[in-house]
Amino acid sequence: MRPLVGEALVAQLPALAQLRIEVFRAYPYLYEGSLAYEREYLQGYARTDGSVIVGAFEGERLIGAATGTPLRAEPPSVQGCFVACGDDPSQWFYFGESVLRSQYRGRGIGVAFFREREAHARRLGYARTCFCAVVRPDDHPQRPPQWQALDDFWRRRGYAPLPGHVGDMRWRDVGDERETAKPMQFWGRLLP
Repeated sequence: MRPLVGEALVAQLPALAQLRIEVFRAYPYLYEGSLAYEREYLQGYARTDGSVIVGAFEGERLIGAATGTPLRAEPPSVQGCFVACGDDPSQWFYFGESVLRSQYRGRGIGVAFFREREAHARRLGYARTCFCAVVRPDDHPQRPPQWQALDDFWRRRGYAPLPGHVGDMRWRDVGDERETAKPMQFWGRLLP
């Protein structure tokens, strides 16, 4: 596992695009991704000072990644609920996504993703970190019977839902013809 910045970050963007499409296709995201969208979206990390990708590797193959960037660099659709709640986005470091191939889960990699991104945020002078997660209804027709939310995992890392901090993001669900808005609950913490 290693943090990637600068050219090392840029070199892993194609592999991260593939990972995002693969991992986010599963419930609860059900993301019908495209490489064209991914290329544009991920360039934001390359263009933004302070961004990081924490890469998990098997040899030289990227098997998982977690991203982070200053919240102020995100579009209004991501920052908006912070502004509406009277929070200054420039005070927060935002964890964009954590994606890990299923066969590598349960090995502590997710914990390491949080630890590495929090360390990066501290080095940049941030005391607050946040991320968001899609909110799906309990009776969603594509929810697998064995699926469990990650809420307990996030709470063990010190995170809690931020009251009133619900934004939305748009994407096309698997099998849908058009994009729709999905509610996104933000979670956050003060770093020790």
